[in-house]
Amino acid sequence: MSSVSVVIPTFNRSALLSRALTSVQRQTFRPLEIIIVDDGSTDDTRQMVEKAFPDCRYLHQPNGGVSSARNLGIEASRGEWIALLDSDDEWLPEKLANQLQLLADLPDHPLCHTGEIWVRNGRRVNAMKKHAKSGGWIFSNCLPLCVISPSSSLIKRALFDEIGLFDESLPACEDYDLWLRVCSRYPVAYLETPQIIKYGGHTDQLSQKFWGMDRFRIRALEKIIGSGTISGEDLSDAASVLVRKAGILAKGAGKRGRQQEAECYLKLRSDYLKMAEGA
Repeated sequence: MSSVSVVIPTFNRSALLSRALTSVQRQTFRPLEIIIVDDGSTDDTRQMVEKAFPDCRYLHQPNGGVSSARNLGIEASRGEWIALLDSDDEWLPEKLANQLQLLADLPDHPLCHTGEIWVRNGRRVNAMKKHAKSGGWIFSNCLPLCVISPSSSLIKRALFDEIGLFDESLPACEDYDLWLRVCSRYPVAYLETPQIIKYGGHTDQLSQKFWGMDRFRIRALEKIIGSGTISGEDLSDAASVLVRKAGILAKGAGKRGRQQEAECYLKLRSDYLKMAEGA
């Protein structure tokens, strides 16, 4: 039987963390361990965990961001598989069992993700078409924006030894960067039936904290293009998306009077234009 380590990064989300942990404890498949990485919380997170969830492994670090917190948990893990869960989301009871059942028939798929239920400001909402999810060789689908939710992912531990951990230099879109590295090398499994509830609308989400998220996606695209691991259509597709995003950011910077920034993005666009055209 496969073993699963659950890794939950958190920062000042004691109440939400309690909900997430309860959803893990209600899993029909029992994980090997639940690792909480407290990224420098100043609320009562430690006390809550010690009182209500004493069987969890509690790790604490100075505030370093979600990537460093996830990485610490992954490095401390002992399971064959890593299940990520953001502290503001929750799992449905058969999430792990259903994913492991699917993966048993797909030994060459080192990652499985699932459908999800979206709740925004307390109300269920439908995802837009651009967030549509799928399985198989989905590298091109991953280029416009992040289409795999960390909270739905189940990842083979050995995969991190091959492709590396989360990029701690990225303040946001660190998951987008990781999925590009995974999906450029492997097919991924997809369980269409929702297995998680993904909550949004609160002010401490990274998407609310940073403007111009495509700035960070461009950095991830430059990395994957320069890595030498993609070629042919994948390479031209990645360059095309970079060119489009750089053009949009250049236009936006120009409208706001940030001419130097606009020129930097225009140069970046020019640098990758031939590659995007397959030249």
